[in-house]
Amino acid sequence: MALNPDDIRILLVEDAAVMRKMEIKILNQLGFRDVLEAVDGNDAIEKLHLHKDIRLVLSDWAMPNKDGYELLKWVREQEEYRALPMIMATGQGDMESVSRAIEAGANGVVAKPFTPDDLMAQIEEAFGVEKAESSHPDVTPRRNSEGKIRIRIGHIQITDHLTLGIANHFIQKGIKAPVHFELETLCMPGWNPVQKALEQGDVDGAFILAPAAMDLFNFGIPIKLVLFAHRNGSIFVRSSSTPYRQPYQQFFKHKTVFIPHKMSIHNMLAHMYLTRMGLRPGLAGASAVNVLFDVAPPVKMPDFLAENPEACGFMVAEPIGTRAIAAGIAERQFLSSEVWENHPCCVVVFRDQTIAGYPDAVQEFCNLLVEAGRFIAEHPDQSAEIATAFLDPDQKMGLKPGLLKQVLTDPKGIRTDDLYPVLEDLDVIQQYMTKKMNIGSIIDLESFVDSRFAQEACKGGPKRKGSGSPLDLEDAGVELPARREIEKWKAGGAGNGMFDSAEPQKNLEGKYLTFGIASERYGISILDVREIIGMIPIRPVPHLPEFMKGVVNLRGKVIPVLDMRMKFAMEPIDYTDRTCIIVVEISGVKGSTFMGIVVDRVLEVSDIKSADIQECPNFGSEVNTEYILGIAKKADEVTILLEIDRILEADEKAHLAKAA
Repeated sequence: MALNPDDIRILLVEDAAVMRKMEIKILNQLGFRDVLEAVDGNDAIEKLHLHKDIRLVLSDWAMPNKDGYELLKWVREQEEYRALPMIMATGQGDMESVSRAIEAGANGVVAKPFTPDDLMAQIEEAFGVEKAESSHPDVTPRRNSEGKIRIRIGHIQITDHLTLGIANHFIQKGIKAPVHFELETLCMPGWNPVQKALEQGDVDGAFILAPAAMDLFNFGIPIKLVLFAHRNGSIFVRSSSTPYRQPYQQFFKHKTVFIPHKMSIHNMLAHMYLTRMGLRPGLAGASAVNVLFDVAPPVKMPDFLAENPEACGFMVAEPIGTRAIAAGIAERQFLSSEVWENHPCCVVVFRDQTIAGYPDAVQEFCNLLVEAGRFIAEHPDQSAEIATAFLDPDQKMGLKPGLLKQVLTDPKGIRTDDLYPVLEDLDVIQQYMTKKMNIGSIIDLESFVDSRFAQEACKGGPKRKGSGSPLDLEDAGVELPARREIEKWKAGGAGNGMFDSAEPQKNLEGKYLTFGIASERYGISILDVREIIGMIPIRPVPHLPEFMKGVVNLRGKVIPVLDMRMKFAMEPIDYTDRTCIIVVEISGVKGSTFMGIVVDRVLEVSDIKSADIQECPNFGSEVNTEYILGIAKKADEVTILLEIDRILEADEKAHLAKAA
C-alpha cells in the first residue's frame, strides 16, 4: 500500500537551523508538508504531548540537553508511543552506531548527508510499505554479447574519483579496449548511496572513503580493497565572514566545522589539526567538545558556511573548497597534505564475489586505473577537460577546466601516480581514529587488502613504503598558525606527533574581560563571553555541588549558574549592587553550552599582549592552577588569565546540564 504524505504529520527534531531547513526542504520534495519542528529531545517530548496526531518522528542524534538516542529510549519506554515510527537522521553514520540505534528501537537510520531517495526508503520501511520482490540488480556481473563482464562501479562527484573518469574516457574514445570487461560508472549523490550499494550488491565495486570501507569490512560486508584511489586531495577552508587573527584558536572555538562523513580521513585530519591548536573538536556526544563537527553534503558545504553564522569552516575533497574560495565565501586554512603528506583518502574496493569469479577483469580494471592515474599526473590540462565532463556533465556544480587544472597542478594537492595500497598508511588511520577519536575498530588489514592486483598494476610495489606519520614534517609549508605550532611540537620532543598527550603552547594575546573576586583580578577571553547582567533571581536546584547556585531564566533560556567565590573555595559573601553574572559559552557534555558565573565585580576589557604574559608560577592562590592559562602583568596590575572550559570537571558539567 502506498503512503499518502498528506495524512502524515512529522515531528522533525534537529538542533542545527541550517540542517533543519534542508531536511524540511527534502520532506517537502517528497510531499510531506505537515512538519513540526523541535530543537532537541526535551522540545520533542513537549511537542509529542501537545500534538497527539504525530505519526512519525525524524530525529537527529547529537543534540544538546536531550539527544536523539535519549529521546529514542524515552519514546520506546512510553506505552502510548511505543509503536510510533521513529527514524534517526544522524551524522553517526558508522555501522556500530546504526546497530545501536536499531537495537534501541529505531525503525530506521538514515545517515547524513542523505538524499530524498534515502529518506523515502526509510520512511516507507518504517510504515511497512511492501517493496517489489527484487529492487536490486543481479549481483553477478553480466556478460555482453562479446562475452565481456559488465563491471558496475559507484562513485561521487569529486576530483578524488577522477582516475575512474579518465579510465572511462579511454574506453569511450577507443584509446583502450578492455579484453575482459565493459565499464559502467554510476555517479551517486553522496557517500550513503555508495555505501548502501556496496552492502546490497548493487555495484561490483566502488570508490569509497577508506575508513568507511574499513567499517563495512569490520561488520561483515564482503569487500576487499584493491587500490588507493588517490593520495592527498582535500582542503580545510575557514569562513571569510570573520577576521582571522590571534589568538587563532578563538576563531574555531564554539563553532561548527562541516565534514563529509564520520568515517572519513577529513574527520581525522581536521580533528588532528584542531587538537594540536589546543582545541577539543569532534561530533557532539558523550565527550565535551568546543569545536563541533557536523556532517553535511559536500556540494552544499559552501552554502551552509555562507548561511550559518555558527559555522567557521569545512573540510572536503577538492574542488569544492577551491570553488568556495573563488566565490569569496572562504579562505584556505590548509591542504590535507600539509598535515599528513601523501596520505590515502578514497580507496577502490570490490565485492568478494566479483574478485573470486572474475579476477582477470578486476586485474585489467586495476591496470587501467593505474595508467589513468599516471596520465592525470602527466597531462593535467587534458585531465581537467575530461574531469569537467565526467564530474559535472550537466554543469550543475559549475565546474570549469581552469579551476580543475589549478587543483590538479597544486604541488601539495591530489596525487594519482602512486595507487599501491600501503597497509602502514591504513593502520595509521585506524590507530588514530580508534585511540584518539574513539571511532571504529581495529581490523585485520591483511585480510582486508587484496594486494595481488596492485602488485601487477603498479609493477611490484609502491613508490614509497609508507606516507610517514601525520605532522612528522620537515617543511610542510603550512600557513600560520599551523606551521608555527608544528615547530613548537617538534621543538618540544613531540616525536612523530601522532599520539602526544601534551597540548601545544597557546598564543594567549587578545582581549580579556577582567573581573574581581575578593582582592584578586581575573580575566577570561572576551570571545567566550556572551553578555553581562546584574543579579537576577537564581532558582535553586537540589542535589548540586554547593558552588552551583542553580539556574536563571534569561529571556526564556534556562542557564545554570555557579558562584566563582565558592568554586575557588573562598568565603561566601552577600551579593551587592556590583555583583554580576557573566554569561559565558563553554564546552559541555554534548557540545557548547551557556553558563553564568557570579563574580564580585566586573572591571574592564583589557587588550593583553603576549609580551605581558608569563607562565603560571607555583604561588599560593586558592585557584587550582589547572584553570590558569598564564599571568598577565601590566604596570602594577596582575591579572590571572583563566581557561573557562577548565573551570568545571566533566562530572560537574554533567550536573550543570541536568540542572538546565
